[in-house]
Amino acid sequence: MNDVSHDAYCTEISSRADELRAAVRSAEAGPAATPVPTCPGWTLTQLARHVGGTHRWAAQIVRTQATGPVPHDLVDDVSSPGPETPAALDAWLAEGAAELTGALREAGPEAPVWTVAPSGRVRFWARRMTHETTLHAADAAFVTGAPFAVREDLARDALDEWMGFGSLPRVLEAAGPDAPPLTGPGRTLHLHATDALHAEWLVDLTGEPITWSHAHEKATVAVRAPLTDLVLLLYGRRTPAGSSVEVYGDADLLTLWVERSGFWLRK
Repeated sequence: MNDVSHDAYCTEISSRADELRAAVRSAEAGPAATPVPTCPGWTLTQLARHVGGTHRWAAQIVRTQATGPVPHDLVDDVSSPGPETPAALDAWLAEGAAELTGALREAGPEAPVWTVAPSGRVRFWARRMTHETTLHAADAAFVTGAPFAVREDLARDALDEWMGFGSLPRVLEAAGPDAPPLTGPGRTLHLHATDALHAEWLVDLTGEPITWSHAHEKATVAVRAPLTDLVLLLYGRRTPAGSSVEVYGDADLLTLWVERSGFWLRK
């Protein structure tokens, strides 16, 4: 289990939403005319609508203690009529973040609720929405040139969360029968943070199910980078060829694993 508290998640959601709000307010050409290169086809307005809609969607799940899937139009429909001006988007983002963190705090981490992966507790949504909001704060920072970093404990937690999703049976099921094989003899990956002690992840793809651990071992492919860049690499915001990312061994296996283990991002 992760060591990040429920309250810390809620605080981080608010803080990262504030960063996105600042980007919306500061966009020189206006958010509707400012493209987001890391989200192809989206403007800053659409990014803000996605984040604000996602917060409201998750808040509804938590507030109602949903026992099954909730329609996610608010998450997906980023081009429908909605707040447009920087002031309106700013206020709308603030309201969504407050609605979400208020619902999370009122429910508490152990309340039962529907989740998109095994958990069934509100803590899942606090964690998921923290890393979702952080990722999109990074997207906005890349647009405005604002500094961006993930705090060590939260970066470790984001990587742990990714590993958990990447170990789900759906990673293999979603690929289809004609996809290149992900698992096989000798297939392992090792991620090593260069700016923190004992921050390592070993992914075992030699058989099924896929497993992972915090271990230091030789692997088919090894990746060394600062924690923030490891998080951004997995989310497709850094390339393996980036100056801060060192890759040793089978880079194609790394690319395949990142693509497959991120299946849930496309749902």
